[in-house]
Amino acid sequence: MQREEALGLVKKHLKNKNLVKHCLAVEACMRAMAAKMDADPDVWGMAGLLHDLDYEVTDKSPEKHALETVEMLKDVDLAPEIPQAILAHAGRVPCASPMDWSIFAIDPLTGLIIAATLMHPSRKLAEVDTEFVMRRFKEKSFARGAKREDIEQVSHVGMELNDFVSLCLGAMQGISGDLGL
Repeated sequence: MQREEALGLVKKHLKNKNLVKHCLAVEACMRAMAAKMDADPDVWGMAGLLHDLDYEVTDKSPEKHALETVEMLKDVDLAPEIPQAILAHAGRVPCASPMDWSIFAIDPLTGLIIAATLMHPSRKLAEVDTEFVMRRFKEKSFARGAKREDIEQVSHVGMELNDFVSLCLGAMQGISGDLGL
């Protein structure tokens, strides 16, 4: 599957523009992580782009989240590690690879970065730095949905939290126009 086709699926199945932006943010971060890990950015990016494809149809049955996405994609030509990573991001299967651990940690981190950006005086990703995000990370009452313990699982790929936040922030800043920030 080509990226444009995948993006078309995302836009078809996710009507909420913020969910589409979330998928774009996770894609950008996954591409950056792949480059850092000497892996294929297209494969990792595809997992990030498609990871929440079923979000709107499973919002009332969260126990099916990710399982429905894999079902929706069963007849699509994808690298075999993509469905595994999609399932791992939602905790449906154990993380078994750097790609799995990365998407597991990236998913909540993108939400934290966006929340931090929205509280920054400029409300612009370009103005946010790693230190600002790390201060918000330490505030347990800030963006409670961004599970800090999940973000910290990036340690499984041998990356320091500060470096991880910096990498993902830079990736998201690179697509700030798509994110509207």
